[in-house]
Amino acid sequence: MNIEDFRDYCLLKAGVTEETPFGPETLVFKVGGKVFALTDIDTFGSINLKCDPERAEELREAHDYVRPGYHMNKKHWNTVLIGTGAPESQLRELIDHSYDLVRASLPKAVKATLEM
Repeated sequence: MNIEDFRDYCLLKAGVTEETPFGPETLVFKVGGKVFALTDIDTFGSINLKCDPERAEELREAHDYVRPGYHMNKKHWNTVLIGTGAPESQLRELIDHSYDLVRASLPKAVKATLEM
């Protein structure tokens, strides 16, 4: 997966916006105003994704390319290294999981505006 594929995949999801609130080098994807994915635009060496805490631990134990979230709450975020063995199908599934977690946490009124 390259950064264009990552960006396109994130933007296909309902209600997603892209921003650079941490500076021009960090691309952030949000749903309902809440972050679900972020990456370095220049290097695209990793993606930070929200994850269920139990699953986050399991993924870290099972895969060398999944680490505790860099500069994030390590209980709820993973950093997935790009180009180190993570299959694209798994990357897409982890992006979906992150998006779904964040979307599920939104207030009902906000979720209603995201319905397709």
